[in-house]
Amino acid sequence: MSKNNNVYTAIDLFSGAGGLSLGAQNAGLAIVVAVEQDKAASLTFKKNHLDTTVINEDIRNIDTQQFELKPFIVFGGPPCQGFSTSNTQTRNLKNKNNFLFEEFVRFVRKLSPEWFLFENVEGIVSFNKGATLKHIKRCFSELGYAISSKVLCAADYGVPQNRNRFIMVGNKSGICFEFPKAQKKKITVAEAISDLPDLKNGQQLETGNYKNGGSTYAKKMRKGSKKPLQNYVSKNEDYVIERYSYIEQGQNWQAIPEHLMLNYKNRKNCHSGIYKRLDPNKPSVVISNYRKNMLIHPFQNRGLSVREAARLQSFPDTFVFEGSIMKIQQQIGNAVPPLMAEAIFKKILKYE
Repeated sequence: MSKNNNVYTAIDLFSGAGGLSLGAQNAGLAIVVAVEQDKAASLTFKKNHLDTTVINEDIRNIDTQQFELKPFIVFGGPPCQGFSTSNTQTRNLKNKNNFLFEEFVRFVRKLSPEWFLFENVEGIVSFNKGATLKHIKRCFSELGYAISSKVLCAADYGVPQNRNRFIMVGNKSGICFEFPKAQKKKITVAEAISDLPDLKNGQQLETGNYKNGGSTYAKKMRKGSKKPLQNYVSKNEDYVIERYSYIEQGQNWQAIPEHLMLNYKNRKNCHSGIYKRLDPNKPSVVISNYRKNMLIHPFQNRGLSVREAARLQSFPDTFVFEGSIMKIQQQIGNAVPPLMAEAIFKKILKYE
């Protein structure tokens, strides 16, 4: 049943660490099943969603007949390397990840939920000159779903990060879904992380202490947490830290003296997000691969800690990640911000 004993059931596909599910749960949905191929991400999901059955498997090998329920909603974001505008090497039609959306469609076809939510990078809108997105919409329309889609910015929904995501929502009752309105107030980097402990390059502080004070947002993230956990910082080489020292808040690699960047054959090809020191008075830039991009703490000459990056994605401090530091960083960077997800799911439930 879609709704059992006033409980709205949900299945999360390509769940990752569980950003979408956390938002859905906070909105009032019960996540009964999650599917995730990556082992570390699936362990993170299970640790933070004890009542959910987590299937650590390639979705292409899963038979939908094993599910004995008709969920109220199916949601998820198929891997998006092939659609991303930030990775031109994999942005082509031969990338096998481009077609994993067909598995999402398969689950919706077989389980016939009342609603679905499909999430992806904004690059899917222009990929293959829009033909891919038209095909995806046509697949859902043929299954009888009314569709609404939009590129949303996480900063409009209480997340301290300017992160755009493509969201498509469909339902079987012909409802013309309207996305939640943007909030006027934007949460800044300083509001998000200033109460977290000072750290050094490469420091692996398992349990730290909160600083006095803290913004309304910080206090919201700290609810239920006595101490900030997983304050892990990647170790950068000394020459990288020297580069950091030249970069002011809001600046990027262009502020680094040329003699310190000789290993770059062509500096003109450097992405604007490389060696970016965060501006404390604005929402963060996208932190999708914050270790590789070497995003810099606004006040300290080091990279972001795991807990700081989680805060910028709106994961609460009670949320604990599993795996190596590289695996954790990947999980955080790939996640859908829970606060943005919560706003969308709350709006969906208002139609019921």
